Amino acid sequence: MKNDIILSGVGGQGILSIAAVIGFAAVEKNLFLKQSEVHGMSQRGGDVQSHLRLSDTPIASDLIPHGHADLIISVEPMEALRYLPWLSDQGWIITNSEPFINISNYPPADKIIEEIRKITNNIVIDADKIAKETGSARAGNIVVLGAASPYISIPYESLENGVRKLFGKKGEEIVEMNLRALKAGRDFTKKNSPK
Repeated sequence: MKNDIILSGVGGQGILSIAAVIGFAAVEKNLFLKQSEVHGMSQRGGDVQSHLRLSDTPIASDLIPHGHADLIISVEPMEALRYLPWLSDQGWIITNSEPFINISNYPPADKIIEEIRKITNNIVIDADKIAKETGSARAGNIVVLGAASPYISIPYESLENGVRKLFGKKGEEIVEMNLRALKAGRDFTKKNSPK
């Protein structure tokens, strides 16, 4: 078992939370885990990316070579495009459809989605809308994680436990809201995945 995952978005969108949930799930399943430094965090709205590598055997490097990522999980569509050089031929790109427009020359959102749709294995989800429907506009990152969950080689129940561990100190209501967000994203992929 091996999963090489690129996490991308902009500062403040919850990339670290996605990484933490996956990390807790990996530890629960006794997997090896390496994560690269997250870049761009110092500036809210700046680009953020991280390499996350999971395996049932030891991992030598925390960096994913170009063309070897199994997944790009992105909470911002233009940021998903930025990391396409890392995606393998059989890899999946899972992204939020809603842009975080933080620059004056941000390209038209429909053109970005059109480029993403050129990748054979893609899931484009309106995570912001689904997050609001599940109880919190702030849970878009967990919706995206749920949408990616069928392609992560960790049992879904372990991802649920990762959500419980990450949000447990915030109270049961927050945990349940994030579990609903995770499930809603997974349900979307199950319903809309071409494969």
